[in-house]
Amino acid sequence: MIRRLCVLTAVMLSLPALVRAETPLKIGFVAEFSGPQGALGQDQFDGFMLLVERNGGKLGGIPVQILKEDSQLKPDVANQVVQKLIERERVPIIVGLTFSNIMMAVHKPITEKEVFLIGTNAGPSPIAGAQCSPYQFIVSWQNDTQAEVVGQYAQEKGYKKVVALAPNYQAGKDFVAGFRRLFKGEVTDEIYTPLNQLDFSAELTQLAARKPDAVFIFYPGALGINFVRQFQQAGLLGKLPLLSTSTADGLNLPAQKEAALGMISGTFWGPDFANPVSRQFVEDFEKKFKRIPSQYAAQSFDGALLLDSAIAKVRGNVADKPAFMAALKAANFKSVRGSFRFNNNHFPIQDMHVFEVAKDAKGRISLKTVATPLKDHQDPYHTLCSLK
Repeated sequence: MIRRLCVLTAVMLSLPALVRAETPLKIGFVAEFSGPQGALGQDQFDGFMLLVERNGGKLGGIPVQILKEDSQLKPDVANQVVQKLIERERVPIIVGLTFSNIMMAVHKPITEKEVFLIGTNAGPSPIAGAQCSPYQFIVSWQNDTQAEVVGQYAQEKGYKKVVALAPNYQAGKDFVAGFRRLFKGEVTDEIYTPLNQLDFSAELTQLAARKPDAVFIFYPGALGINFVRQFQQAGLLGKLPLLSTSTADGLNLPAQKEAALGMISGTFWGPDFANPVSRQFVEDFEKKFKRIPSQYAAQSFDGALLLDSAIAKVRGNVADKPAFMAALKAANFKSVRGSFRFNNNHFPIQDMHVFEVAKDAKGRISLKTVATPLKDHQDPYHTLCSLK
């Protein structure tokens, strides 16, 4: 009888652990999935899910349930879906966030509830600096840094006068500020257009009249497709060097086609990277989706790799927040960019590269690495962050 009671007690004590092991870990994924910019969010999601599916629906050996939510590029909608995920679904982790205005709207509501935020795109300057949180882990970049590398490239090319164009919101201003920081020539004009503007005929007329040495643009998604097409139609292709960030990528190039050839783009990763993780990622992505992955997919794949490593380290017990936070900060995974490490503000310290739009070995329009002007680069706001 005593032996039976001991066995029964052991079984009863193990039941909570067994239930935990069988109950999927809920993870919210919030991004833009509709409207002209919906492709950006979908590519983030596709990159993230590529690893989840490769792992048989698990991260860190733990079954996961990914709750996909569309923020619709509307801060009020984003707050509603975040509130639902936290209060109703009780998710301990939220991934994604495509646009900086959405990140700024939901960053505080997420992190103040001590929910872990794994940012796979937007990197606005306030959360890299004074508004940083120990619960944020941004696996993409800080907005300015993508433009800083292009500014450095423009400086090295000897351009004297540049006109900058971007949408009129947080990221647009961050990108232009980043370009200015390392370009020592003159930015003769900063032209900010509405976030939903798709007709750039008036701005292109201004460019033709001003005749700068080069043009710097930040136009993600459909904005970039339209701008580059209209740039060609205006007869400016080949006359004005076109420097960009988040404009010529795996999402836009199939639509931009030859109109984008010769464009310069600055970012952290390209599909021609030779490291094993990147090669396997590109191969798997192309096999599944029949297209070259964009950086949105690549950085989200890294987000999944980060969670895979950290969840495994705590054996699925993400409720132990100090341990899980330490596991995330350690970033013990191999990235598509090669190595990966977080700065004190939980943004990456990384090499920033310059790419040229060119045809690859299969004759497809893609990105070719041409330079690495910034190595082991830190964003300029990390010193304002109180985290150590």
